[in-house]
Amino acid sequence: MVSGQVSHELEVKVPAGQVWELYGSLRLAYLVQQQLSNLIEKVDVIHGDGGVGTVLQLTFVPGFPSGRVCKEKFTKVDDEKRVKESEVIEGGFLDLGFTLYRVRFEIIEKEDDKESSSIIKSTIEYDVKEEAAANASFVSIKHFADIAETAKNSFTTTTTT
Repeated sequence: MVSGQVSHELEVKVPAGQVWELYGSLRLAYLVQQQLSNLIEKVDVIHGDGGVGTVLQLTFVPGFPSGRVCKEKFTKVDDEKRVKESEVIEGGFLDLGFTLYRVRFEIIEKEDDKESSSIIKSTIEYDVKEEAAANASFVSIKHFADIAETAKNSFTTTTTT
């Protein structure tokens, strides 16, 4: 078994509570579908309301390395610690020999003298079977960095309008 982890952090000039309102709900999935059509074609809620146990079906654009469709399940949504985790439960990376593909979002409060800001930390954890170890090269934090940047931009446009 080959295991790995990659992370990305982005500071936003928005209070952590406001960022969590987006990340801790289904709003993030809809924002990604709307703003990152070069990544996600469609997001379908199969079950749930955004809490633990929610299952989403994601349809990626053609040519996405992990395939066109996968299902992911929210396995942790902690409103106090502002942590959300989801795991691929069908298709996607699992079809490439992965036994675990987990994404964790953490919204970290950052206090400074002038204004309240926060950090969006995105982490991918994965396990892949030895015989498919080469497929670990498909794991990339870039898409989650793009999602964080899109979220950051959405706060900028909301606060200026």
